[in-house]
Amino acid sequence: MRNYILSFDQGTTSSRAILFDRHFNIVEIEQQETVQCFPKPGWVEQDANEIYRNQISTARRLINKCGISFSEVAAIGITNQRETTVVWNKNTGKPIYNAIIWQDKRTEDLCSKIKGSDFGKYVNAVTGLVVDSYFSATKLKWILDNVANAREMARRGDLLFGTIDTWLIWRLTSGKCHVTDCSNASRTMMFNIKTQEWDENILDEFGIPMNMLPNVVDSSCEVGITDKLVFDEEIPICGIAGDQQAALFGQACYKEGSVKNTYGTGCFMLMNTGSKDVRSKCGLVTTIAWRIGGKVSYALEGSVFVAGAAIQWLRDKLGVVKSSAETEKLASEVNDTNGVYFVPAFAGLGAPYWNMNVRGCISGITGGATYKHIVRAALESMAYQTKDVLDAMEKDAGMKIQSINVDGGAAVNNFLMQFQSDILQIAVQRPKIVESTSLGAAYLAALAIGWCTMKDLAATRELDHTFVPLMKPKDAKEKYKGWCKAVADLEKNCKQ
Repeated sequence: MRNYILSFDQGTTSSRAILFDRHFNIVEIEQQETVQCFPKPGWVEQDANEIYRNQISTARRLINKCGISFSEVAAIGITNQRETTVVWNKNTGKPIYNAIIWQDKRTEDLCSKIKGSDFGKYVNAVTGLVVDSYFSATKLKWILDNVANAREMARRGDLLFGTIDTWLIWRLTSGKCHVTDCSNASRTMMFNIKTQEWDENILDEFGIPMNMLPNVVDSSCEVGITDKLVFDEEIPICGIAGDQQAALFGQACYKEGSVKNTYGTGCFMLMNTGSKDVRSKCGLVTTIAWRIGGKVSYALEGSVFVAGAAIQWLRDKLGVVKSSAETEKLASEVNDTNGVYFVPAFAGLGAPYWNMNVRGCISGITGGATYKHIVRAALESMAYQTKDVLDAMEKDAGMKIQSINVDGGAAVNNFLMQFQSDILQIAVQRPKIVESTSLGAAYLAALAIGWCTMKDLAATRELDHTFVPLMKPKDAKEKYKGWCKAVADLEKNCKQ
């Protein structure tokens, strides 16, 4: 009996495999970290082959740990770090360059030139995105321009492009399937979110051949079958979604106006806007949430580039914490940050600022500040950045958001979730399963094989805890005012 769904959650810092049973309970999880390299300041890369190897090895270890076989897996759902760009030779199967990660800033000068131009306005109108090095298009152009013979190979039709979902599926099917889903396609800055097609004008401007690009499919459908050589079993791949859209789906945010916020490497807030592609005037982007049965649901999104990555920096670069888990205790051991604000703009500022030129800072340090204050300031920065995005989202949507659904690694941090509720002055709802990204991929796969309906899925969601504001509104306002000043000072200093 095929009683399980296997989710691949390929993230920025790790590859994870999660096994779900028929009732969408987590059976077991396996995880393996992925090495990032930084060839130059602002450049971020990974080995695409390592990403694939890690994803396969986590799946094998997971199945062995659970004492089952791959023959008992009904389907695979895939969710992935978005915008990350891989180009490979379809004849040899080898990448011609490292995967360029979504955080990479090497094309920021090009994007700055395009942003205010007529072409930049066209890109925004067609794709719903702000012109930024965050997205895939200029990463792909850089590879074609800078890797020896890349343009000639592309002209001959020897090269393929993909985001991580595409790369994994191509490898899993031994090159039989070159596909992506609408949610991932909408993050490339090359996809027309209205016509659901790759935009020829954008491709021509960047010199990108159409034949490099994957076919775009629904987020829930059978897209291919794994080669028997991979897992000694043919398993249908039935769900694909970018990590943030998968989290929105996993949180059962199926109604217009429902909102989720994910606390991972970055912070990502999405609002389901249904069949309407709401356009932002406040620095958010319009994206595709998912496409099921040919029907598209759109979302407004605010992307914060650095959230949990700031904690990782404190751990790996400064050595002030040994694990992310201990930050909750350290932050609770001080009453406040002693006036310290941490703006973790390691890769510039995302929504709603979209300032690629600034870099991180820790301000307000006095002789009384300790490492505990800095740790607390790092956690609080996630909450402040989330408020930046929520305020913009309320203006764009023309509505007051009453609560947000939260997930991601840092959502288990009770200090952060309480502070988030205090700063937003609304309820913060944490589900029992905070692995919403992997759960969303499992949901999409289960839908495709007829296990359930979306109504069934919404009924399965259970809350672990609801955090309500405990801080006085005037105190929350004063703290946020200090954050806004820290960001304004940073941007001002950047211009000087």
